[in-house]
Amino acid sequence: MRPLPAPSNAELELLKCLWRHGTCSARELHNAVSPTLEWSYSSTRKTLERMVDKGLVAEGSEHGLNVYRAKVSKVATVATLSADFAKRVLEIDGPLPAQAFADSRLLSESELEQLESLLRDGTAEGNRE
Repeated sequence: MRPLPAPSNAELELLKCLWRHGTCSARELHNAVSPTLEWSYSSTRKTLERMVDKGLVAEGSEHGLNVYRAKVSKVATVATLSADFAKRVLEIDGPLPAQAFADSRLLSESELEQLESLLRDGTAEGNRE
């Protein structure tokens, strides 16, 4: 399986919301990220369309309402982005220590353990759920 494209900063904000809340409508996502992204509802919709095309999110229907859910694993996505940052920006050849993420509000204790394994083993590619 080929790795998914890395999410942009805006896409990552939408993914974080989906990881926290599960399935959300475009309006719910827009309301959650608008303080951070400061953009229009139509921009949220267009970004969600691109994310569906890229395979980052899935679109479905619940009670006649279009809803979205993350198709990529939170832990694997964080591992991939972190490893890329460490290599490209910090010029670190080895894995980042998982302790660097200990104060994360995004990751649970068990997710931190999974992240440590992915970073150590270098298996962060192919991050579909």
